Amino acid sequence: MKMPAMRLLAPSLCTLFTLCLCVQEASAQVDSIYEYGVASATRGSLEGISKDGVAVKVGGNTKNIPSSKIRKINFGGDPAGLTRARDLYADGQYENALKELEEVDKGKDYREVINVDLAFYTFASNANLALAGRQSRETVAGQGIKLVTANPDSFHFYAMARLLGDLALSIKNYDAANKYYGALRNAAAIETKMLGEYLVAVVTMEKGDNDAAIAMLDKVAAVKVQSTEGLRLKNLAKAASAVAMSRSGKGAEGLKLASELIGELNQTDIEMSAKVYNAQGASYEANGDLEGAILAYLHTHLMYSGQTDAHIVALKRLVELWPKVGHPERAAAARQELQQRYPGAAS
Repeated sequence: MKMPAMRLLAPSLCTLFTLCLCVQEASAQVDSIYEYGVASATRGSLEGISKDGVAVKVGGNTKNIPSSKIRKINFGGDPAGLTRARDLYADGQYENALKELEEVDKGKDYREVINVDLAFYTFASNANLALAGRQSRETVAGQGIKLVTANPDSFHFYAMARLLGDLALSIKNYDAANKYYGALRNAAAIETKMLGEYLVAVVTMEKGDNDAAIAMLDKVAAVKVQSTEGLRLKNLAKAASAVAMSRSGKGAEGLKLASELIGELNQTDIEMSAKVYNAQGASYEANGDLEGAILAYLHTHLMYSGQTDAHIVALKRLVELWPKVGHPERAAAARQELQQRYPGAAS
C-alpha cells in the first residue's frame, strides 16, 4: 500500500517545486543598464541609486556605474510605452515620446524607479520642446523644479539640473542658470564637473563678461583628462572661447581657434560641429568678413539643424546678415523658418 501512495505523492511534490521556481523567477526584477559607447547592456538587479550612479548586482558581484556613463536603464516591469519613449527621446522625437508616455496606465502600481523615469522623460521631453519655443519655458521649469526637489538622489539629477539651467538661460535668468549649472560642479565624475564649469562660463559670457568667461573656459580646456567625453568637453570650451574672444575684440584669435577646431571635427558630433561653425561665424563677423560669417552660419543651418540652440543662433544671425550683403529676401526666408520651427524663440 505504501508504494502506490509514494507514486501518487511524487508527482505532486515535483509540481509544487516547479510552481515555486516559477513564482521566484516571476518576482525577480531584471534591470538593463545601457552605457554610452558600450554595445551590450549590464543586466542584473539594482541595489542602490544615487545622483552619482547606480549599483547593480550581477550574479554574485556588484557593479557600480556612474550616472555620467548611463545612456538609459530599462527596468524590470517597465510599461511598454516608457520603453518606447526612452528610445524616441534619445532620437530627439520629443512629441512622439510624450504621446507614448501619455498612453501609459498611471494607475498601476509600478516600482518607484519606474515612476521617477516616467516623470523624468515627461519633463525632459517638455523641456526640449520649450527650448524650441513650443511650450512655456516658465511652466516647464516649474515642473522640473518640483521633480528635482522630490528626487534629489535620482541618477537623472544632473540631467534635470542641466535642463533647468538651459531653460533659465533661454529666458536670460542668469542667476537661476548659474544655480542649476553650478550643481553639476559638485558631481563625483570629472566629466560632469567639467560640464558644469563650461556651462557656468557660457552664462558668464552671455552676461557680457567675456574676459572672465575666457579665463574659466581656459581652465576647462586645461583639465588633464583622457576620456572621450572629457576631450570633447575641452573642445566645446575652446569653441566657446572663440566666441568670447570675438565678442571682446579679439576676432583674429577667435577665428584662428575656430578654424583649428574645424580641422579636427568629427562631423558626426552634431552639437560640437554646430557650435564650432557658429564660433567661426562669430569670428568672421568680428573681423568684418560678413560673407565668411554667412557661409559659416549656413553650414550650421544646412548641416546641423537638429541642434536646436545652435540652429536658432545661426538663423538669427542670418536674419541680420543677409540684408547687409544685399539679400533681404534670404533674410525673410530665414526669419520665416525661425518663426515656424521655433515659435517664441524668434525675438
